[in-house]
Amino acid sequence: MATPSTYEPKYSNGKAQVEFAPTLPGYENINRYWDNTRNRTAAKIMPGQCYVTIRGELITTVLGSCVSACIRDAKLGIGGMNHFMLPHSDNPENWGGISSAARYGSYAMETLINEVMKAGGTRRNLEVKAFGGGRIVNQMIDIGEQNIHFLMEYLKLEGMRLVSHDLGSVYPRKVVYYPDSGKVQVKRLRKLHNLTILERENQYLHTIEEKPVQGDIELF
Repeated sequence: MATPSTYEPKYSNGKAQVEFAPTLPGYENINRYWDNTRNRTAAKIMPGQCYVTIRGELITTVLGSCVSACIRDAKLGIGGMNHFMLPHSDNPENWGGISSAARYGSYAMETLINEVMKAGGTRRNLEVKAFGGGRIVNQMIDIGEQNIHFLMEYLKLEGMRLVSHDLGSVYPRKVVYYPDSGKVQVKRLRKLHNLTILERENQYLHTIEEKPVQGDIELF
């Protein structure tokens, strides 16, 4: 089973002072914080990132047209999440490091699977949950649908189990994933202004096209 994520927090002036356990190698740039509501360490991933943990942390993100796959070894509780916006890149130079260049689905899936296995997971024990792909970008090409189609084809080709999903529709989503238990919390953000999300996703899409590896824009 996954090991505890942190020591118990100490409080100073009402604020939690947490000593975080080290990340797995390659994830030092991921934003982590103490989630007081859920009483554990949280890792927030942005578009183009992924995160894998063996320490009982939760992983969270917000999705519009993007898709996140949550993959874990169901026996050991080792798992992670990715966040990608486009299915493929024809340029192999667009792939970079472990946590920061998973912006294309093909690399995002390969990276996440390989990192879970590197951390101790076994391929035959892997289960997949998938979220996102909302149609919130108003253009002729439905990026969310492309991402969903890619993901389904990828999982079929690789023979991987999709045990649950919340994909498509028109809503952005907040996703909270607990790799140790496999639990996922999904909130459809009906009250969020879709125009703001649309503008930010378009901006992020242009960043991928112009600077696919170096883009550092937070979608939400």
